[in-house]
Amino acid sequence: MVLIYSPVSNSRLQYTCSFIFKEQLQVGFDITTDAGKFAAYEGVKINYSNEAISTSEFRIGSVQLLFENSIQQQQINCFETNQYKAFFKREGADLSFDILAATFYLVSRYEEYLPHEKDMYGRYAHENSLAFKEGVLNLPLVNIWIKAFADKLEEKFSPLPAGREVFKLKLSTFNFIPTYDIDIAYAYRHKGLVRSLGAFLKSPAIERVKVLAGLQKDPFDSYEWMDALHKKYQLKPHYFFLAAQKNGVYDKNILPGTTAFSYLVKQHADKYETGIHPSWQSGDDFRLLQQEKKIIEHITGKEVKRSRQHYIRFNLPAGYRRLLEAGITDDYSLCYGSINGFRASVAASFYWFDLEKDEQTLLRIHPSCFMDANSFYEQHFSAEQAYEEAMHYLKICKEVNGQLITIWHNNFLGTAKQFAGWRACYETFIQHINL
Repeated sequence: MVLIYSPVSNSRLQYTCSFIFKEQLQVGFDITTDAGKFAAYEGVKINYSNEAISTSEFRIGSVQLLFENSIQQQQINCFETNQYKAFFKREGADLSFDILAATFYLVSRYEEYLPHEKDMYGRYAHENSLAFKEGVLNLPLVNIWIKAFADKLEEKFSPLPAGREVFKLKLSTFNFIPTYDIDIAYAYRHKGLVRSLGAFLKSPAIERVKVLAGLQKDPFDSYEWMDALHKKYQLKPHYFFLAAQKNGVYDKNILPGTTAFSYLVKQHADKYETGIHPSWQSGDDFRLLQQEKKIIEHITGKEVKRSRQHYIRFNLPAGYRRLLEAGITDDYSLCYGSINGFRASVAASFYWFDLEKDEQTLLRIHPSCFMDANSFYEQHFSAEQAYEEAMHYLKICKEVNGQLITIWHNNFLGTAKQFAGWRACYETFIQHINL
């Protein structure tokens, strides 16, 4: 058990210590504001202050962030330490920076509560972020910090006094979750007479005729191939289904009232974890979010607890509060819809901390770092370039014992000429997961 001294104990400190020690280092901890109790403690102890208390402590110099309960512009000056970047520099301590405050700043998405520019879709623009500006968006900095921190702690407290066990931390283990957004289930099938006729008038195609006549498989129908892939490599995927009740500029799935939609959702819910992919329209109408959730629940016969926003359309704190109100407990939307990378600079799930209310919530956040659509539409990568990018994220997540969540769409894994080569690159990537 680790004893932590701090002159103040509050929700921010408790939240950050729980994430770092309990979840990432898998060690128990207690926080005390009693300097005498801390000085007398003979086990592993961390002094989170700017004044030394005992000679046997590990000291982390503190900035004010975790002792505040307001949201205000923070002075961020990045520097390099041990070949990685950090901020909130502190001199004369066992660490060169305040790892607790820096972790909280990134994981809480503190910068997204500050005044900032929106992108064309009304989202937090990645160009605003510290990670992007510092050129470290492709790194899980928090995991890198924690791993280095664990090494320093073990070095400091090993060996322990005679008769005590050697202090050894157990980092979390690497794990991979493939996830899929089903927001355009089919290219041609099950679109209804009006939509099909409109498509014919716009772009008559032999392929469309063959598919609708049952002579050729729909090019976006990759479901059997995906099933075989999951079975072969023993994967446990998560699927998110768009259930908009009418089509719009950004909502183009087959309608939930169709037999085809119900069959597709039920088929996957019987085998895999499934959730809702809240439509663009529901972002402006909470009632629609509730209705879409009920549609999926009615089809599956299961309570929907997972979600990922369509177009990654959400802002803090309102977006996450809506999900909590709707009964969602796990959200997979924390990434950018404009570039790949670690939006919270972390490869691990965590509870959302509502900064405005200054409290930890029950909403579990599962960040992803790679999405096929970002590589293709935003970064203009070829399939081979996207493969190399995905392999970078796989490599770095393994190195830091992190969690890797990828986002793919069924249309990229089908047979459409537009996405030729993407299916093969994805399978090659999957082959490296357990190597």
